[in-house]
Amino acid sequence: MFTGDSAFSGFSVDDIDAAQTFYGETLGLTVTKNRMGFLDVHLATGSTILIYTKPNHEPASFTILNFPVDDVEAAVDDLNARGVVTKIYTDPDFGTDAKGISRGQGPDIAWFTDPAGNVLSVLST
Repeated sequence: MFTGDSAFSGFSVDDIDAAQTFYGETLGLTVTKNRMGFLDVHLATGSTILIYTKPNHEPASFTILNFPVDDVEAAVDDLNARGVVTKIYTDPDFGTDAKGISRGQGPDIAWFTDPAGNVLSVLST
């Protein structure tokens, strides 16, 4: 019988070692390599995200992972201090400021990419 009790999300990257460094060291998340050689990213909510390599990886053109935060500006400052670039959109229709924060069109949000080009965000709660 189908149930969603143990569902989890996953996405691909082109370099598992770069992903492990980025998610584990740069972002400070708990990351383990599983028996298949893929990464399990363990979130504080108890959820796990699977990161796997794919030879013909194409970065997602949409946000694949959102990190809710109390203060987007403080989170962006912290990410920038860690070397993460948050100003990834230059389209004036997105309306981001110099730090890459979009304000006033829903929650405050800033996007950034992982080493494989997948889009992530921090957004206000």
